[in-house]
Amino acid sequence: MKIAIVGASGAVGQEFIDVLNSCDMPIDELRLFGSERSAGRTYNFRGNTTQPVRVLGADALDFKDIDFAFVSAGGDVSKQFASHITAFGATMIDNSSAFRMEDDVPLVVPEVNGDDALNAPRGIIANPNCTTIQMVVALKPINDISPIRRVHVATYQAASGAGATGMEELRQQTRQIVAGETVTNKKFVSQLAMNLIPHIDTFTDNGYTREEMKMHNETKKIMHAPGMEVSATCVRVPVERAHSEAIWVETESPVTVAEARKAFDSAEGVVLVDRLEPLGYPMPLFVAGSDPVYVGRVRADLANPNGLSFWAVADQIRKGAALNAVQIAQYILAHR
Repeated sequence: MKIAIVGASGAVGQEFIDVLNSCDMPIDELRLFGSERSAGRTYNFRGNTTQPVRVLGADALDFKDIDFAFVSAGGDVSKQFASHITAFGATMIDNSSAFRMEDDVPLVVPEVNGDDALNAPRGIIANPNCTTIQMVVALKPINDISPIRRVHVATYQAASGAGATGMEELRQQTRQIVAGETVTNKKFVSQLAMNLIPHIDTFTDNGYTREEMKMHNETKKIMHAPGMEVSATCVRVPVERAHSEAIWVETESPVTVAEARKAFDSAEGVVLVDRLEPLGYPMPLFVAGSDPVYVGRVRADLANPNGLSFWAVADQIRKGAALNAVQIAQYILAHR
């Protein structure tokens, strides 16, 4: 088994290395590719400190004999090199938005629609947006009880969603505030420390941002539910890592809180933390670095007799990116 990571030195690329280090996927060779700036860096893999893996630049891109290529270097890079990556039979699992809504590219969250990964005519599988991934993992157990008609979601997205530079800018702003210095910002449109920014990605003509429209469109595709209506408000919050979401759903027939809790408790990839007491709910501080989607605050929607409301938290870099992509590869290997 030969694996490649494109964008190895970025935040998600580093998470790919960490996930592959700890998972049980058999790997005979790992190739790392990055920008010219990161070329030459070395990373230890699976305890082999005597032969670290060196990051190669674009001039050394070679995907012969590669089984899976995990790509997280931005949409332009994905589009530029997709045909090169897949030319010799490698399966490209792409973390950008470049191919997500194309009809002949499956958009996959293994707990929800894993079988879609088994039909990838172009050799490309798209990894969904981080906020979409954690939401659909939580939606599936409810949808299995009664089909979901509508979803309203408000996201509380950590600085990690903007990569390593986003996390560092939040740390820097926090240090500046403590030191009484002028707060500077480059990555975000405004100061993030001690603030909330209801603006992630660019605005579209309908008043929603591209991030919000990703949740609208991707959820329908992943869940094979073109009639499901999804409305999102995406907010950047001063949390370093792990996204949170307040989710409201309307189902075709009523689903009781007891039924929902039972479904969450037995769902693949979900951990239910739902006690009516202080700290009886998931929070990003304690979820960062972990694999599951945590769900809590499950309750009936007082404004809708067919409605439920709940809270979901997951690590954006892990389940929202690298881990989900690796799970796609594992699903394919298990079902070949």
